Amino acid sequence: MGVYEGSDSDMEETKKHCCCCDDAPDADAAANIAVPCCCHKERSPEEYKALLNRLNRIEGQVRGIRGMLEKDAYCVDILVQVAAANAALNSFSRELLAQHIGSCVADDLRAGSDEKLEELLRLLPKLMK
Repeated sequence: MGVYEGSDSDMEETKKHCCCCDDAPDADAAANIAVPCCCHKERSPEEYKALLNRLNRIEGQVRGIRGMLEKDAYCVDILVQVAAANAALNSFSRELLAQHIGSCVADDLRAGSDEKLEELLRLLPKLMK
């Protein structure tokens, strides 16, 4: 699987060259093929679309909050919408974290490394603020 570019309506799969591994000897810039690396995740079309749809809904919520502010809506009404947007972001984070644990961390552990697990353990305090 590759990284998906373009609109979600024309989700064509394209291989991308890794932006952080340009100097890697096994990177094939001419073929524009992604090289597995530490900072990129190849997602299935379903994962990508589900995450993108969540972000689009959140973006719409935030635009709605801005519109409420511009129309001088009552503070409590705006705060209720802010709470809903925060809940949506938290839900997005939980979904992404579950995917990360189920794929990146699990694959790394199966390969005999605990690097991704250690990275996750460093990340958790930041997520729990």
